[in-house]
Amino acid sequence: MAVVHQTTMNPGKLDLLTEWLPRQHWYLGADRAPVLVKGGGFRLDDPEGEVGIEFMVVVDTAGPDPVAYLVPMSYRGAPNGTGPEAGLIGTSEHGVLGTRWIYDGTADPVLMMELAALLAGRAVPQQQNGSDAADPTVTVHPATGDSFDYEVIRVLHPLEGEGAPGQVVAGWVRPDGTAVRGVFATALP
Repeated sequence: MAVVHQTTMNPGKLDLLTEWLPRQHWYLGADRAPVLVKGGGFRLDDPEGEVGIEFMVVVDTAGPDPVAYLVPMSYRGAPNGTGPEAGLIGTSEHGVLGTRWIYDGTADPVLMMELAALLAGRAVPQQQNGSDAADPTVTVHPATGDSFDYEVIRVLHPLEGEGAPGQVVAGWVRPDGTAVRGVFATALP
């Protein structure tokens, strides 16, 4: 199980995402810079213990209606080897571990492998801010079959009901304090 250190990161995750998010084609606030707050998320464990894996919800409060984005991130002690900029969000100085290379997890093979394991019901979601603690608020409706394609839902919407087979459903908190749940990832037919 991954150890979650209670320490500083400089720059912080929200600082890095404020610069990175507007460059993404799925960002909805193209005419303005985001004002981000953390809304929630969960973690997965890398079986090798080398890569930190986090599914972070950030809420952009800059516009008239807050928008929730899911940013899966991987944290590495060295570049991931897929190219100098492939999926790189930025680097940060971690108070315990030193320099961390932070990637958009959809470009990281370790994160995507663990997401597939989660969708198949073979991985256990972990609490975002605690070590060695399963997150019972994340609901996994396993996909059927041994092989499937899948996608991360980048712009989150509240879900009516509990979800369907092949979906990961989790929650976040809106800036007004309202807790909502939505589909974070889905297996494709």
